[in-house]
Amino acid sequence: MSDQYDQIKKQLLKERQELLQDVSNSYETCRELGQDGVPDIGDMSSAAYSRDVLFNVSETQRQRIHDIDVALEQIEKGEYGICMSCGEEISPRRMEVRPFSRYCIECKTDIEKFGE
Repeated sequence: MSDQYDQIKKQLLKERQELLQDVSNSYETCRELGQDGVPDIGDMSSAAYSRDVLFNVSETQRQRIHDIDVALEQIEKGEYGICMSCGEEISPRRMEVRPFSRYCIECKTDIEKFGE
């Protein structure tokens, strides 16, 4: 494995660890909401909204962790930087900005329009 891929792998593993920590912190915050005694209806509503927001954030984080895991698998298989839809090389600039990209811009646009 080249030094370039070693660096990318280290970067992905670091980002994955940070995301896992964020998810854990969000979970703890969510558990703590509404645990400060008997809340009034306004407190309950606010806590429910906060839990929903935190849940959605952690869902996004979970998806990013999955994308990172796929990128790490692609590195191991020697297929990193190859679009999983069309098989073409993903632009180096895209991989630099978003190192866990699975699709080239064209295929990602199609997936966003029409679904996977």
